[in-house]
Amino acid sequence: MAARAGLTPERLTRAGAELADEVGFDRVTVSELARRFDVKVASLYSHVKNSHDLKTRIALLALEELADRAADALAGRAGKDALTALANVYRDYAREHPGRYAAAQFRLGPKEAAGSAGVRHAQMTRALLRGYDLTEPDQTHAVRLLGSVFHGYVSLEMGGGFSHSAPDTQETWTRVLDALDALLRNWPTP
Repeated sequence: MAARAGLTPERLTRAGAELADEVGFDRVTVSELARRFDVKVASLYSHVKNSHDLKTRIALLALEELADRAADALAGRAGKDALTALANVYRDYAREHPGRYAAAQFRLGPKEAAGSAGVRHAQMTRALLRGYDLTEPDQTHAVRLLGSVFHGYVSLEMGGGFSHSAPDTQETWTRVLDALDALLRNWPTP
């Protein structure tokens, strides 16, 4: 039945990503995907091993999509302009694709992580930080700081954590990016 439905690992991954955006990444299963295609669960196992494999594939897709967007946004930019562009890629992607954004946080095995677009994310962030004259180990500290701030802010905002008070979240986001730029330009020495 799966062959008649035209199923491939890629098609199932994309459908799983769409499902994640609709119902949440944590609710994506092979069973739910089989219902989507009106096929028996067993017919999907020739394309994906299990729900963990499906989630890994969705995570890899999300990381790739994010990396492509980030590369486009960063092209020709440096300093605060690059910082703002990268931050907005993550925030916009989370708003457009909440399930995929959650998938991008999925813990990958060492082999999958090493071959994923996560490596490109780190490389782009490090390239951005060279514009602030940061070297190791400060670059690693700054990569972790930016990831924490971007993900933390986006997660809190998406969860409604800022919806009950003024000022507007966009105003705060702009101020957070101003503060990060100032911090990166004046990185403390040990």
